[in-house]
Amino acid sequence: MKQAIRNVAVPALLSLAIFTTSAFAQQAPASASSSSMSSSSSMTKSHAQKRADVVEQRITDLHAKLNITDQQSKQWDAFTQTMRDNANKTDGAFRDRAQKLSSMDADDAMKSYAALAQQHAENMQKLSSAFSDLYAVLSPEQKQVADAMYRNEQAKKKAAHGSHKHSKSGAPASASSAG
Repeated sequence: MKQAIRNVAVPALLSLAIFTTSAFAQQAPASASSSSMSSSSSMTKSHAQKRADVVEQRITDLHAKLNITDQQSKQWDAFTQTMRDNANKTDGAFRDRAQKLSSMDADDAMKSYAALAQQHAENMQKLSSAFSDLYAVLSPEQKQVADAMYRNEQAKKKAAHGSHKHSKSGAPASASSAG
């Protein structure tokens, strides 16, 4: 189940990474002109649209791979609405933080980041619950597909981590580059 949640969380995590990047990119010096501020706003909209497109593509892919039936549409719709709502909430939270970040001191910045992490955790709880409801109504064949999809993602990650050669110091390459 944890693997299934992690794979469903990929769009959210990708959004988190994108939001973090856009949050720092949106920071403008206090003396920035209003024209650069408006270009930052238009950039945010295009980033927001790209994130929404990623979520919609993920929804389309999952629907096709799982062969969702009409009888499962209630749970499916609830799951996909949760995905969309989470993406919108996260987008808004990152935009708000980005607008305020240049005037925050380090303590406030840390607290705002903690609030983002808390919101992410709450979003994942909602998504996990919606996925559990969907998973409960999937046929055994659909569950096998879902299980295989999520296991394959984890297997790919494990294979990528396991294929690192040891460095000259004898430590795994990933450990030696962590510093």
